[in-house]
Amino acid sequence: MKKVLLFCQKIHQFFYGDGKINIIDTPGHADFGGEVERVLNMASGAILLVDAAEGPLPQTRFVLKKALENKLKIILIINKIDKKDARPLAVHAEVENLFLELAHDESALDFTTLYAVGRDGKAFYELPEDYSKTEGADLKPLFDTIVKEIEDVSLPVNEPFQMLISTLDQDAYVGKLCVGKVTRGTCSVNQTIALVDENGIKGTYKVTKLYTSEGLQRAQVDKVTAGDIVAIAGIPELTIGQTVTDPAHPEALPTISVEEPTLKITLGPNTSPFAGREGDFTTSRQIKERLMKEKEVNLGLRIEPDDQSVNFIISGRGELHLSVLIETMRREGFEMQVSRPEVLYKQIEGKTCEPFEEVTIDVQPDYVGAVNEEMGKRRAVMQSMHNELTGTARLVFKIASANLLGIRGTLMTKTRGTAVMSSYFLGYEPKTSGGLESLRGGAMIATQTAVSTTYGILNVQSRGTLFIGPAEQIYEGMVVGVSSRQDDMEVNVCKVKNLTNNRSSGEGVTDSLTPHTIMTLEECLDFLGDDELLEVTPKTLRIRKKFLKEAQRRAANRK
Repeated sequence: MKKVLLFCQKIHQFFYGDGKINIIDTPGHADFGGEVERVLNMASGAILLVDAAEGPLPQTRFVLKKALENKLKIILIINKIDKKDARPLAVHAEVENLFLELAHDESALDFTTLYAVGRDGKAFYELPEDYSKTEGADLKPLFDTIVKEIEDVSLPVNEPFQMLISTLDQDAYVGKLCVGKVTRGTCSVNQTIALVDENGIKGTYKVTKLYTSEGLQRAQVDKVTAGDIVAIAGIPELTIGQTVTDPAHPEALPTISVEEPTLKITLGPNTSPFAGREGDFTTSRQIKERLMKEKEVNLGLRIEPDDQSVNFIISGRGELHLSVLIETMRREGFEMQVSRPEVLYKQIEGKTCEPFEEVTIDVQPDYVGAVNEEMGKRRAVMQSMHNELTGTARLVFKIASANLLGIRGTLMTKTRGTAVMSSYFLGYEPKTSGGLESLRGGAMIATQTAVSTTYGILNVQSRGTLFIGPAEQIYEGMVVGVSSRQDDMEVNVCKVKNLTNNRSSGEGVTDSLTPHTIMTLEECLDFLGDDELLEVTPKTLRIRKKFLKEAQRRAANRK
């Protein structure tokens, strides 16, 4: 099944009554905090959407914290109240506790609560006693609450034009678009505007096109005024955080502040024996151009060239943040190789500090012991544990980000795929984790370049778990499985059985192949060791050793 990537903000506009409502839909995951932080300045209020069964998760804390820091008026919607395991009243109490923890003043505690089933397009002021008897209900309570609760801040229309660039977009015909909320004045097509940052005017340009949103579509207009969210065409070179103003009044607005990355990977052109077979874009130059485009719109990303090679060091907010970039490039036809994710350390007051996260794990009670055992190995500290009305147990841990790498696949295995994990970045603390012993088995490494055979796989499948099946292209140095032992082992999965004419009529192969494991991109990144790389192509994911020849690996280990 193909995964849908929707980790970006979208802006929609519709008319309701005598007014106009702009909705900015942002991702809720903390890894994509840059998407959230850069558009909050355009909003006057926020709708906090919480599942009636799951309750507030770590990402709920993240988006609520950011909204309260920007002093936005909050409307709470407890959604999916029709679920069999829904517990809306208990969830409401949990959200209240979250507000108490995060609020900066008493005014933030005064929020309106609605109950809804978004799939059916229904919202309610009060929790219905019997949802099956709510025919005729619609979303009018939600829209009326938005109009009533979210203040329509009157912005100065008669003052000089000013707008902070919150995001960028691209149009096939007019080129680059800068998107933001007009904070004062008006802007018209063919008007001259200035691009400004903290160092002064970067240039003056003529507005060629103006766009606003109508529903899910973009609509061309001739003029916009203060309060409108608009896309402006006509500025060829610009970055998020700059200000567009009247040339006679070049006043820059405060730039958008984004939290620093916590994880990095090395990404570069594919150097495996199969390089160039499956991708359309394979060179370092093509990869660099794509990364520079991503850097323009992805504020949470840091991209630097690697001085020692043609690779690039990419820093992001978490594994998910980085894996979505890799998956997006893969779907666009790029071929590349990626290193194991590494944690970014900081020097704070002379001490080496590392990032810590709060991890929430929902799991069946039968697997609580297995989860505690695994988190204990990773030096996690349990913060709380309780049973939900849904019959699952919720465990909350504090853990160093370095010790969290590779845990998703392990938890899925130990809980038979039933664990649901989410995390929230807490901050940097003095480094205490030290190095963890390897928590996975050794690699099963192919000894030759050929096509895998059933006979070759039958000879090695008892030694571990294989990642490949018969009739697959294999090259020397490729990791074809994980061993049941801690040490790496060389295996020949391409071995061919010698045929003879001495076989009896009833003789044949009676052994059966064990199904091989197919890993996702995130699971491959979790699996990688320090001496391994992930080969990413539009069609295939392959794990390989950095040094493909056995002699090279031995020489590297002696250093």
